[in-house]
Amino acid sequence: MSGALELTRRRRPPKMFLILTELRVQDHLEGTIRLQRGNMCQEQDAGRSRGDQLWVKVLDNGIMVKLEKKFLVEVPTDSSGLLEPVSDPESRLKLLSNPGNLQRLAALPLGTPLWVQMGQPDELAEAELRYRGPLTRGSSAVFFGVQLKGSAAGRGVSNGSYKGHQLFTCPEASALFVPANHVRLRRWSRGNDSDEHDRARERERDHHHGSSNGNHPGNSHHSNNHHQNPQQQHNVRSSFHQHQPISPPQLPPIAVLSRTAESVPFTAQAPVQVRGPASPPPFQVGQRVCFPLEDTVHGGEVGYCGPLPGRASPAIYVGVLLDAPVGNWDGSYKGEKLCHIPSPLYGHLLPIAKVSSEPKSRRHNPLLQNPKPILKPVQVTVSKPGPAPSPTSAPKIALMPPQLISAKQVLKPPPQPPPKPTDKPLPPPPLPPPKPQGPPSPTAADQPLQPSNGAHGPPSPLRSPGNGEDARENGETGLDVELEVGSMVEVNDPPLFGVIRWIGRISGIPEPVAGIELDQELTAGTDGSYLGERHFRCPANKGLFVKLRNCRRDSRFPAPETPVNQVERCNSIAFAEWGSERVEEDTPPVEGEEARELYQGWKRGIQGHLNSCYLDASLFSLFSCCSSADWVLLWPTDPQTGLHSSQAQDLLRCEIVNPLRRFGYVCASKTMALRRLLEAESSDTGFTNQEKDPEEFVNKLFQLLRVEPLLKIRSMTQQPQECHLYQLFPPSLPPSPSSPLLLSPSLSPIAFSSPSAGRMRVASVQALLESSFLHAGLKFVEAPSCLLLLMPRFGKDFKMFDAILPSLSLDITDLLDDTLRQCSICQAVAEWECLQCYEDMDITPGRLKQYCQTCNTQVHIHRKRVSHQPVQVGVPGGPWTGPLYGTRQRLDLFAVTCIKTSHYVSFVKHGPHPADWLFFDSMADREGGENGFNIPQVKACPEVGRYLSLSEEELSRVDPASLREPAHRLLCDAYMCLYHSPELSLYK
Repeated sequence: MSGALELTRRRRPPKMFLILTELRVQDHLEGTIRLQRGNMCQEQDAGRSRGDQLWVKVLDNGIMVKLEKKFLVEVPTDSSGLLEPVSDPESRLKLLSNPGNLQRLAALPLGTPLWVQMGQPDELAEAELRYRGPLTRGSSAVFFGVQLKGSAAGRGVSNGSYKGHQLFTCPEASALFVPANHVRLRRWSRGNDSDEHDRARERERDHHHGSSNGNHPGNSHHSNNHHQNPQQQHNVRSSFHQHQPISPPQLPPIAVLSRTAESVPFTAQAPVQVRGPASPPPFQVGQRVCFPLEDTVHGGEVGYCGPLPGRASPAIYVGVLLDAPVGNWDGSYKGEKLCHIPSPLYGHLLPIAKVSSEPKSRRHNPLLQNPKPILKPVQVTVSKPGPAPSPTSAPKIALMPPQLISAKQVLKPPPQPPPKPTDKPLPPPPLPPPKPQGPPSPTAADQPLQPSNGAHGPPSPLRSPGNGEDARENGETGLDVELEVGSMVEVNDPPLFGVIRWIGRISGIPEPVAGIELDQELTAGTDGSYLGERHFRCPANKGLFVKLRNCRRDSRFPAPETPVNQVERCNSIAFAEWGSERVEEDTPPVEGEEARELYQGWKRGIQGHLNSCYLDASLFSLFSCCSSADWVLLWPTDPQTGLHSSQAQDLLRCEIVNPLRRFGYVCASKTMALRRLLEAESSDTGFTNQEKDPEEFVNKLFQLLRVEPLLKIRSMTQQPQECHLYQLFPPSLPPSPSSPLLLSPSLSPIAFSSPSAGRMRVASVQALLESSFLHAGLKFVEAPSCLLLLMPRFGKDFKMFDAILPSLSLDITDLLDDTLRQCSICQAVAEWECLQCYEDMDITPGRLKQYCQTCNTQVHIHRKRVSHQPVQVGVPGGPWTGPLYGTRQRLDLFAVTCIKTSHYVSFVKHGPHPADWLFFDSMADREGGENGFNIPQVKACPEVGRYLSLSEEELSRVDPASLREPAHRLLCDAYMCLYHSPELSLYK
């Protein structure tokens, strides 16, 4: 019997609860933990819970606490999935108080017309239900997948897919996934009257709850608590069902136990504070707000709104999750966590008097998300936000001659879906919100127009943000929609459609007026005249004069989308969860297995954004697993003479290289900041948004950092030249494989082609470097510590070589100027070098030809070489006799950057073994639609080590069809090979 009970307990899903009142819990690890009304809890280990207390896990913050049952209300099993994705705790309580509405939402058939909330509660858009259920496998949170309709089409986030899984199908950027509190039923009728009535009833109910009980749910939830004892019912009713609480309920002191100290109730020194119902905060969590900071307006979302813990003052503070990294708050106050802030740079805490709701003109224009300096702040008095009745809409009356005024009275229009932004020139940035000073006062916008020619209408639309919101709620366009002559518009409701034929001023009206030619005749219409003065011509009874701000874009035709400013997107709130941290401590690179574990996987490496692959691949190649270029991070800079240099070096070291080596990931906002500095320092304005090449980036970066060049190269006739990279030039003829087979195909793990088949044209980096230097008459003045070599390329349609073999070790001994070199024949000190002998296959084939005095004479008396012109080379002071024995100067390969279809990736050697190779792609995948996020990926590719160990001859016989990714990309699409000398790097 006990086994059956245990099985039943195991199958029963855990109970879910909502917290009925605000609580504070003292925890030995976390300090004071604040639990909000409406926080969702999950019962934990029902067998341990006894009496009136339960162990629960708070799903909003993941903590485990023990709470008394009287502060909890159980959520029905069939409703928990609908409430779980709701982020606002108060909205959860409101939904739970109306179980009938929850049941209707849970049973909505696909295809149901809906209103969905986009942004603020008054921003409702037409939509159709296409999916209902969890977004990911294993999740219990129920979302509503809707397809946006009408003017909202194109403002979604995907085509019905979520993280690569297709949940339903619709046009691109028309799908939206929303929780239950963002959904409203929309019933259709011929005139949409019932729809308007439904929405009016919802607004009245919301207003009733907001004004009478502090946005608390109503009294329709008795059925969920009828099994509780009378004492519990009394407590629940006092905190959950009263409509007009005069003061918080007087509850006895409670002991909420810490999850780390169950046996020690926290009641003695600091009694736990329990707050009952309170008035709703002026700003809701998630609401868009803006505030002035250093003569600049910044925007963000409300993460916290309320009094600060531990302060006697009741002053309200607002914690904002910023769009731009200009903050200095981590989301906590005196050790108590108030909200989640991903990085202190994206958090700001300030008094409520400095915060105002963000105007829609700023919210709908992504280009304005980047704060712009304000030259002349204008102080405007606005009312303090507070609980006040919702403003009633004023009926709009067309501007008509006095004798026609009574002929056109219109009804209050329903809230229209927000008009789509246009690609017209953007309005100026919003002014900084001034401090609220007084109680709300009615404005002219709230008053109906007087029955006259409009002389007593509202003032200019240039009002405070608050008044602008009211005007837009009443269906007015405001200044966030550009209208001009020829624009198709609608006015009033039911709407009258027409085309603007004239915009101007009319005597006695202090704002612009539009003359509209209507689609249909109107009894009170004109022929384009107003009070005897003609402004435009149209058929009789089709002319109408209205204030320009009362015109809306014709909702029958979608307006063009304002293009998203992708340069600013990586600094927006959408990128906050992709952010990376700053690391001040110098962090050396890791190697071997440790490097593979650090980097391998998704969301590893450097995140790509807006054509940044050239930069991402270059930085990952230079710094991820090698320290030979670290000297540029420590190069002395002078902040006085090179401000950008100091900023770039600090950004590169602390925001990119150190975090990459510490955490294995860097977000796109960090590299975008570096791209901005590069753009500001050079005359090229394309570093932030255009495709570039790695060599262009490396040159500009090193010039910005003002470091000395990596290479010093001298020709025989000129002074030494300095540069950071070297472009390889191909030999006059590609090498033709003619040497005997060196490896039996049957013994090789790599598929070789038959001797009779066409072979690949292959060149090694060693041969290309020697040939390029020899034919150009170049020598290294000194051995470089880091050598960046660009491969010869002639576009994607023609390549001189089918494959280029990156030599694992590069011998540059014979390419150094003023150094001892061996004779190619007798190993004595070489004094002569011959260009014509380079391609002679009879003498040390594939090597530079240099001779001592005796061998040079003997070689060139042969009749085939009489015409050669050997050149004398410099020899350090001697005398030198006999064979020369010395260590040859070699550089090791540590990274390769490749290109394919204008996309750069990199291969990095992370350890001493031949198979220690990593492949990095900053844009390996994408989350979301066109405006989604690139997901970088790093993966191990040990197979490329086998190909790099081959000789040119062996690689030329490899069957091209057997080359799979990523080996094919490494060998056939190499763009830049990076070599270094760890010993010389120490001196750098």
